[in-house]
Formats: sequence, structure tokens, C-alpha cells
Amino acid sequence: MVQTSLSSADTADRLARIARVAALLDSRFRVPVIGVRVGWDSILGVIPGIGDAVTTVPAGWMIWQGYQMGARKRTLARMGLNAGIDLIVGGVPIIGDLFDVAFKSHKKNLALLQSDMQRRVIHASSEEVAHG
Repeated sequence: MVQTSLSSADTADRLARIARVAALLDSRFRVPVIGVRVGWDSILGVIPGIGDAVTTVPAGWMIWQGYQMGARKRTLARMGLNAGIDLIVGGVPIIGDLFDVAFKSHKKNLALLQSDMQRRVIHASSEEVAHG
């Protein structure tokens, strides 16, 4: 794990930014009548070969932000796996487009980061009490 000097406010700001990007990519729009939420990942994924590659860039940025915030290697690896699955399966015509709508890798990665950062806060608090 990377030791960072990020304040809790900076970490919260980064998580909020990641949440905004994840929402844009995975659930920005509601499809009328059926009510399913889609984002730019699903929309751009319709463009063969380019769409899924383009949305891998913000996925990499999210992973980099997690690294800078001190996320565990396990969390970063799971985020990378989610991004890889989204890229590979999302690249399959039609099936991949439907997969993108359901999988929502960016929101999954946000949840992983939020959980990891929460674990860090709890862990740091328990260490303060133990050494207090």
C-alpha cells in the first residue's frame, strides 16, 4: 500500500470526483419507457472498436486516483479486473453493449474504492485508540 499524505478532505473530494465520473459513464441517462439507466460507457460502446477503448481512459484514471489515495493492491487489482472485463466483453458486438448496460464497471470500482477508504479510516482510528 502506498503511504499518502492526503487529508481526509482531499480523499473525500477525490471520491466525489470519481463518483461524478462514474455516474456520467454508467448511469447518466434514463431510457424512456423501460427506465434502465445508461451512461456514456454504454452509448460510446456502440461504436465498434473505439467506444470501449475511450471509456477505458477514465477507468485508468480512477485506478490511478485509488493508488494515490493509498488503496490496497487487492482493491486496485479488482478495479483493473473490472475495467479489463468491461473492455473485453464490452467490445463484443451487441452482447457487449447489453453487458455494458448491466455491468457498470465504473460504479463497481467506485464502490471498491469507497469501501477501501472507509476501511482505512476505521483501521487508523483503531490504531489511534490502541496507541492512545
